[in-house]
Amino acid sequence: MTEVEDTQRAIGRKVLLRLALPTIGFMLLSSLDRVNISFAALQMNKDLGFTPSQYGFGAGILFLGFLAGQFPSVLLLQRIGMRRWIALCAILWACCAAGVALVRSPFEFDALRILLGFAEGGLAPGIVLYLSQFATERERATTFALPMLAIPLSLVVGSPLSGWLMGMAAPLGLASWRWMLIAEALPTVLLGVFALFYFPDRPDQARWLSLDERRWLQGNAANRDRPNNHNDWRILRQPMVWAAALLWFCLLSGAYGIMFWLPQMIKQLSGLSSVQIGFVNALPWAGAMIGIYYNSRHSDRTGERFFHVSVPAVASAAAILAALGLGAGIPGLIMLFLAGLGLGAAQGAFWALPTSLLTPSTFAVAAVAINIAGSSGGLVIPHLVGYVRERSGGFAAPTVLIAFILFSSALLVTFIRRILIGRDAKLATS
Repeated sequence: MTEVEDTQRAIGRKVLLRLALPTIGFMLLSSLDRVNISFAALQMNKDLGFTPSQYGFGAGILFLGFLAGQFPSVLLLQRIGMRRWIALCAILWACCAAGVALVRSPFEFDALRILLGFAEGGLAPGIVLYLSQFATERERATTFALPMLAIPLSLVVGSPLSGWLMGMAAPLGLASWRWMLIAEALPTVLLGVFALFYFPDRPDQARWLSLDERRWLQGNAANRDRPNNHNDWRILRQPMVWAAALLWFCLLSGAYGIMFWLPQMIKQLSGLSSVQIGFVNALPWAGAMIGIYYNSRHSDRTGERFFHVSVPAVASAAAILAALGLGAGIPGLIMLFLAGLGLGAAQGAFWALPTSLLTPSTFAVAAVAINIAGSSGGLVIPHLVGYVRERSGGFAAPTVLIAFILFSSALLVTFIRRILIGRDAKLATS
C-alpha cells in the first residue's frame, strides 16, 4: 500500500467517525419529524375528518416548502458555516414539527407542513456539500451514503416508537397522535444546540486531523474549497445533470410512495394494532439500511457505479409486486424486506455517480438541482397515490405505480451510461 493510500484510508476513517456518523443524527430526526405523520394519520384522519386525498395532499405539500428552501439554505450554509447553519435549521424544523400537533383544519395542516419542509429543505444537499470538503476519492460513495442511512433508520426506530407513543396514555389530555408528534420533535432542539459546539466549518478547523492530513485534504478532497470559488450555474445546461436529477426523482418517489402509505396499507390488510404495525412497517427500512451501507462500500471497492444503481432498483420493483401478490403472510413480509434492501442499495450508490463529474464551482449548484428534482417526488407521489387509491378502491394500483417508477430508474441509468460512454469516446478522439 502506498503512502497516499495510507493517508486516504486514515482520513477516510476519521471523517466517517467524526462527521458522517454524527450527521446521521440530524438526518434521522429530520426524516422522523417529516414521516411520522404516516403514523399520526392512523388516528388523525378520523379525528380531523381528512379524506385520503386531503391527507395525501398535506403529506406531500411539505415538499413544496422543501423545494423552495433548498437553494436559500445551501447559500446560507456557504455564508455562515456548518455549525450555525445546521443548528438554525434543526431548531426551526423542531418548532414546526411540534406545531403540526396543534392543527385543527386542513389549511393549518398544509401550512405547517410547508413551513416544516422549508426548514428542512437544504439539509440533504447541504450535508452532501459539507462532507464533500472532507471526502477522499476512495471513500466517495460511503461518505455520502452514510448520512442516508438516517432515513431508513428513522423508520426502523421511529415506526415502533411512534406506535408505542400512540399506544400509551398521553399527558395533558392530548390525543395520542398529537402527543407523539410533540414528543418526537423535542430531541431535535437539543441536537441543534450540540451542533454549535461540534462541527468544524472547514478541513483546516478539524483538530482531530493532523496538520499533514489537513493540508493533504485541502488539496485532494472531492470538493476543494477555495476563497474565490463562485457557483457556476452553467452546469445546469448539461443533460447529464438533468438525467441524474430524473433518476434521483424516480428513486426517491419509490421511497416516498412506500413511506407515507405503508402503515395504512398494513392496517387495511391485517388489522394489526399500532405497535404491531410499527414493527411490520420497519421491515423494508431495515432492509434499506443494509442495502445502503453494503452496496455503497462495494461500489467504492470496485469503482463501478452504474450496475450498483440499476440492478437493485429492478430487484426492488419486482419485490414490491411480489409482496402485493403474496399478501400479509410471512412470504409477503420477506418481500417487503427485500424491496427495501434493493431500494436502499440503489440510493446508497447514487451520489457517487453525479458527484464524480463535478468541479468545486459546479458542485453546490448541481447537487441542489438534483436534490430538488428528487424531493419533488415527495410533492407528487403521496398525493398521486391517494388519488389512485380513491379511484381504484384499494392499494393494488398504487403498488403497480411505484414498481413502474422504480423500473424506469433502471432505464435512466442505462441512458446516463450511454451519455458518459459517448462523452469519453469523443474526448479520446479529440
